[in-house]
Amino acid sequence: MRPVVIAVAITGSVPRKKDNPTLPVTPAEQIESTHAAYEAGASLVHIHVRNPDETPSSDPDLFAQVQEGVRKHCPDMIVQFSTGGRGRDPAARGLSLQHRPDMASLSTGSVNFPTIVYENPAALVTDLAGGMKQYGVRPEIEIFDLSHLHGARRLLDEGLMDGSPHVQFVMGVKNALPAKKRLLDILLAELKRVLPMATWTAAGIGRHQSEVMGWALERGADGVRTGLEDNIRLSKTKLANGNADLVRVAVELCAQHDARPATPREARGMLGLH
Repeated sequence: MRPVVIAVAITGSVPRKKDNPTLPVTPAEQIESTHAAYEAGASLVHIHVRNPDETPSSDPDLFAQVQEGVRKHCPDMIVQFSTGGRGRDPAARGLSLQHRPDMASLSTGSVNFPTIVYENPAALVTDLAGGMKQYGVRPEIEIFDLSHLHGARRLLDEGLMDGSPHVQFVMGVKNALPAKKRLLDILLAELKRVLPMATWTAAGIGRHQSEVMGWALERGADGVRTGLEDNIRLSKTKLANGNADLVRVAVELCAQHDARPATPREARGMLGLH
């Protein structure tokens, strides 16, 4: 069976404990939740941090605390920081890169979200990409729209990233890309034309999480993404009991598509990390 990188997005910017009490907010909770997800089969953790009132934070010290705990308790797991912008000062979104995580998310264009415009002007994208290059952090390119692939190609042409980035298609965000199989096929065709050496994954938001993972696995994706950031439920009537619950669903889906969770060391090799 082929190995697949299972990424777990443990917290995000939007869910609150009132939505799912198992959402990890403090660094200690995030480390514990990541360890459980790691034990269940996740090899990459995508990290957002929160203030004590649960609002999004860009505090580099909080990112560093979570990274230290993950590296201690989850050997070889890939640590990926978010540079996403929801609820964060644009000038602060790259501050955590100084702690040299393995990877960081990088959105290459703006897009409508349910209640806001997620703003990623070209100058900010260039600045964040430059910071990642400076600190030796591999980008994961977040694609919310077809044009964002061309934004990523611009970074390659300008020498701000290499020719084999990891690319994630995000589907099912209200007012952005719908979760439609035919749209994933269009995106993949363009990815192969614009960034032919890229590895790729896809994320489905909310009820689309498992559906999009299945489409990605059918199409030979290098990875899938799960976690409470994107979806707090196992079903319409049942909340997930932590991130590990959702990782176990991803592992089952992999098995249905003749795949298995990559070990952390395998995942590093697949995504160009050493």
